[in-house]
Amino acid sequence: MIYLIIVSLIWAFSFGLIKGNLTGIDASFVAFARLFISFLFFAAFLRIKPFSLRQIIQLMAIGAIQFGLMYIFYIHSYGYLKAWQIALFTIFTPLYVTLINDILNGKFNLKFLLAAILSIIGAGVIVFNEGQNVQLRTGFFLIQISNVCFAAGQVFYKKIRNKFKKVKDRSLFAWIYCGAFLISLFNSVFVTDYSALHLNSSHIYTLLYLGILASGVCFFLWNFGAIRVNAGTLAVFNNLKVPLGVAASIFVFSEEGDFTKMLLGGIIIAGALYVSEHFNEKRAGLINSDKI
Repeated sequence: MIYLIIVSLIWAFSFGLIKGNLTGIDASFVAFARLFISFLFFAAFLRIKPFSLRQIIQLMAIGAIQFGLMYIFYIHSYGYLKAWQIALFTIFTPLYVTLINDILNGKFNLKFLLAAILSIIGAGVIVFNEGQNVQLRTGFFLIQISNVCFAAGQVFYKKIRNKFKKVKDRSLFAWIYCGAFLISLFNSVFVTDYSALHLNSSHIYTLLYLGILASGVCFFLWNFGAIRVNAGTLAVFNNLKVPLGVAASIFVFSEEGDFTKMLLGGIIIAGALYVSEHFNEKRAGLINSDKI
């Protein structure tokens, strides 16, 4: 769980950095540059020998969905929303994580779904009564597509990871980032107007930070931590970044927001985490008793 906490804290600052330092830069290029830097960070660990062609394709497909498509839609949403709104509109990710996991397992887990719904309510408290307009609806739609991609990638990685017991996570991620990089490159080639692209030192430093730390290291730690917790806890941590992201946007990047709503929402999300972890510990206890 500690990996998910660390990543959530780091990601909280990414929303404001993107909105503040990369405004005006083509969204498709930002997604491509960020993922290209992440791929380079893991390229040294790229290996062919331990994998079959089918496994390589599976890993690249996960990367293309979880990071590639996710970032393409996510970065485009910054053209319609404030940084704290983007953080808030990720509230449905935990529900997608839980539902996709249940669908793949062919079962319905009420406790995990309850934890996900509680986290959604907590984040929803913060965003309630923000009003509706075309910009808001468009941004919301883009974020939801991004959320589904991120949720699906997490669940599929959690399932496929067990097939590579003797392979280091960094080697798996080299292929995952390869898939993410390739699909973002394909999108950027057809969308980005490179003749109109102008980067200054602030843009470059921000892209390096996002590519190496927020994407490269943090997504590695996120999936590394995701396979070590239950689906309900993973769903809740997908929403922990909401109050953290809002707090960073308001207090660090000086965006306007409601601190009272943020605090109340954070308390509800913490309660959701307790529900998920308590159920997991109780179930583990029952399993140990059965063995005895």
